Amino acid sequence: MKRFIPKKLLNLYHLLWAYGGALWYGFPSKKLFVIAVTGTKGKSTVAELIRAILAEAGYTVALASTIRFCIGQESTPNLFKMTMPGRAYLQQFLRKAVTAGCTHAVVEMTSEGAVQFRHKGIALDALVFTNLQPEHLESHGGIEHYAAVKLSLAKHLKKSSKRPRYIVANIDDAYGAKFLEAAVEVCVPFSLSDAEPYTADDRSVRFVYKREELFTAPLPGLFNLKNILAAMALCDGIGIPHEKIKRALEHIEPIAGRAEYVERGQNFSVVVDYAHTPDSLRALYETFASPQRTVLGEPRLKDGPLRQIICVLGNTGGGRDTWKRPLMGAIAEEHCSQVILTNEDPYDENPRAILDAMRSGMKREPTVILDRREAIAHALALAQTLRQAQGDQNIAVLITGKGTDPYIMGPRGSKQPWSDKVVAEEELDKLLHKKVPSAVV
Repeated sequence: MKRFIPKKLLNLYHLLWAYGGALWYGFPSKKLFVIAVTGTKGKSTVAELIRAILAEAGYTVALASTIRFCIGQESTPNLFKMTMPGRAYLQQFLRKAVTAGCTHAVVEMTSEGAVQFRHKGIALDALVFTNLQPEHLESHGGIEHYAAVKLSLAKHLKKSSKRPRYIVANIDDAYGAKFLEAAVEVCVPFSLSDAEPYTADDRSVRFVYKREELFTAPLPGLFNLKNILAAMALCDGIGIPHEKIKRALEHIEPIAGRAEYVERGQNFSVVVDYAHTPDSLRALYETFASPQRTVLGEPRLKDGPLRQIICVLGNTGGGRDTWKRPLMGAIAEEHCSQVILTNEDPYDENPRAILDAMRSGMKREPTVILDRREAIAHALALAQTLRQAQGDQNIAVLITGKGTDPYIMGPRGSKQPWSDKVVAEEELDKLLHKKVPSAVV
């Protein structure tokens, strides 16, 4: 239906909801210290990290992200299949946060949400920019248009009446400097060089922050070190003591659906991750390629066997970002010993056509199993067989693309309740001869 509505009229509709909701709920953002997090990758993890650090510092915090909505200690999963729900939901959420006594709110903001003006009426105190990679190019009309939408959030911060305003940006990214041009009171650049020397493997990171103090966190990979630096730069910039940051990082819980281990007593690793861009997929595979991977300035490997990776992946959805399909297949083939292609979110597109496009980037023939549960079960059974045949060989099953996504989206708006983690747990229990009822279709 929306495709038949003139764009100007549709924009007015979204704008009226944004400002109307803010007015209806009494502009709740003015009563909170609001931190927005934007970028292509790492937004949810950075938002979770900021929330954990602020909570450790004694603040009552609200969080709105792709993963969940959290007010203080109460948390509910985000089942909207969108990071920034429309129709004044965020304004209602912020009003609940104020009523509950929250002092701070961390809000993940996306380009799709910004296009629909869902950030309007939210008065920002701070904005964190993680990175910018090609994504949503077809809907935005190219990388520069996509970047412009992201940069509009910096302009939104600049227009905020709050003082002081903070902007935090990754200067290792080509667009980081443009965010810092927002000319607000406090500009905080961050870089991977802030963490040297550092180590990162498939379980944790260790680093020396600004050559002064050692920090550790039980989160895997160099990509998580970058997320940690984004969160630290913001919290350091607003004056959170280092001892609070250190304690929060040391005790951080696994981030749901983000390089999250699934543990059911199996003798191989199983990980669920949201990776849905070529760069994210490559970073995940490289992290889990060796349990002994060490990064100190430049990646290198200690002596020891590489881990065999069995991957289960599809594509981020029908009708979008078709350019990356062959590339995703090629990256999986390069890094994984076994590639299993499966259905993800086909929407109105033929799922086989999506997987055929991914296969076109591969030299070897992958295993194709359309049913996602069957694909996961096959990967787990293969891992167990290889483990039994090869003794102490390290093997990991990496299930990517959905993370905490609650549905598989099909034709004509149909949706199937889903959880990669729950399905992996169920299929592992079957494999290990434990009988449990199925929670997910």
